[in-house]
Amino acid sequence: MGVSNNITAVLNIVALLCSIPIIAAGIWLDQKPDNACVHLIRWPVILLGFLILLVSLAGFVGAYRYKETLLAFYLCCMAILIALLLVLLVFAFVVTRPDGSYDVPGKGYKEYRLDGYSAWLRDHVVDNKSWRKIKACLADTGVCPKLTQKFITADQFFAAHISPLQSGCCKPPTICGYTFVNPTQWTNPTNPTGDPDCYLWSNDQTQLCYNCNSCRAGLLGNLRTEWRKANIILIVAVVLLILVYVIACSAFRNVQSEELFNRRKH
Repeated sequence: MGVSNNITAVLNIVALLCSIPIIAAGIWLDQKPDNACVHLIRWPVILLGFLILLVSLAGFVGAYRYKETLLAFYLCCMAILIALLLVLLVFAFVVTRPDGSYDVPGKGYKEYRLDGYSAWLRDHVVDNKSWRKIKACLADTGVCPKLTQKFITADQFFAAHISPLQSGCCKPPTICGYTFVNPTQWTNPTNPTGDPDCYLWSNDQTQLCYNCNSCRAGLLGNLRTEWRKANIILIVAVVLLILVYVIACSAFRNVQSEELFNRRKH
């Protein structure tokens, strides 16, 4: 019985350690300027990470103190949390699978179409009601002014690999034919009817293309890239948690079998 509980205690330490990269992934997402403006997405990861941390601590105490009720509670809660983490992973993969990016000839960056992304992201992240707050938040992040500090000439800018958010929000669509002045100032469009966003572009530094569909698409492009990176960490963590859980269940059954054997023996 002591050996099985010691194994369970060690496994809970491993589970506790697995919660750290999950929390770190949520905090990393929280630090991104686009995620800072989209409050819907980052909190489930952080919350799940902290819940796994707390449940792992409960399981460790239960194994160390030989509390079977607490161990049973740990196994039940951990199964639910692993299931929720798997649901979150599958959901994130499904809604971020469509890619609205497309190459621009002669440019180092890509541009983005809103209709290239999943309907859920369009309807729940960048819908008209949410976008009013998001665009005001983006204007305060300083994402676009950074471009003017980094790139001076048109050749430098056109060869740059800027982020989807910068591509969609900080400049007009290439099809409009605007002339480069600096990364956030453009003049004399040669094809203003090429895209509805051409009429929405403004050299006002508080406006730029924040009203454009290309900006919404750029935000979703950023979210897609960042969530795909975070998913790699979450996949590794959930695989380890499943392995830990399976071994912990086996150890818990051994404890019960040993207890039953000892009762019959006496």
